[in-house]
Amino acid sequence: MEKLATRGRPREFDTDEALGAALLVFWQKGYEGTTLSDLTDAMGITRPSLYAAFGNKENLFRQALDLYEKDKLAYIGEAVAAPTARAVAETLLLGSVDVATGGECRGCMGVIASVACQSVEPSIRDDVNARAESAKQLIVDRMQQAIDNREFTVPTDATAMTRYILALMQGISVQAQSGASREELMQVTESALLSWPSR
Repeated sequence: MEKLATRGRPREFDTDEALGAALLVFWQKGYEGTTLSDLTDAMGITRPSLYAAFGNKENLFRQALDLYEKDKLAYIGEAVAAPTARAVAETLLLGSVDVATGGECRGCMGVIASVACQSVEPSIRDDVNARAESAKQLIVDRMQQAIDNREFTVPTDATAMTRYILALMQGISVQAQSGASREELMQVTESALLSWPSR
């Protein structure tokens, strides 16, 4: 249990558990839809404790996104290390199905945040967009490597291929939020891979 000192006294809650609870609230309600009362109720702490441990709501949201990326998006790093572009795509699509259907919250928090945060303060919007752009660039670079290795059977643009994969991942997230089952989303993944333009 992580204990941080406040005025010489140990904090009486586990900050990791509290952050995990906050992540679920943001995932379910989005940044703007989440109130401080929602957060303190879910985290089991008071507002002064929230401010002392995490700063304000914006800082808490950033820390929740950090936790989400570490716990839920590790498959992106695994994907770009895959031996072929098709294996990259397969790992990304299967990972997105797992995240979108595998827990208490449906859909991808990254997709939810990138859509919902376009109307909030610029600092939050810019942070969310920068995270998305960083992940996208990893995939673009990996697709370019595959193009350079002549993996594709047709002329292929790395950015366009990445946008195609991301569109599929976002579609999986949206359909999961709308109630699509894991089996249905696996069919989407299988159909996409059947048409993959590789040797």
